[in-house]
Amino acid sequence: MNVKDDIQSRWWALEEKLMTRFGKKPDMESILFLIGIQEIGDFQTKYTKEQKQDLMHVAVCTLLSPSGYYELEMVDEEGWPHFRQLKSLPVHTMVEQENFMKDHILLYFENQEANGS
Repeated sequence: MNVKDDIQSRWWALEEKLMTRFGKKPDMESILFLIGIQEIGDFQTKYTKEQKQDLMHVAVCTLLSPSGYYELEMVDEEGWPHFRQLKSLPVHTMVEQENFMKDHILLYFENQEANGS
């Protein structure tokens, strides 16, 4: 089996699961936003545009931490995590970059399930 096929089939399964839970098919930004909210644990109903961008940044840093790209430096008094970049991100084509992020997102959700979250 091709690795890309495995990522794609696992991605479709994740999309289906999220679609069942939230009622619509999520795009990559929506999934990053959801991960960011989950990581800070603040489930308010409205976020500013800047907060949404910050939540997606938290998600990306969280997702790439297990691969050694970022590490958690501190959590501020408002509960927002701050990360330090440890190494440069790899240069990818758009398709490779999307698969790179999908792979990390899938790993995140698999770890969440394994930990009962």
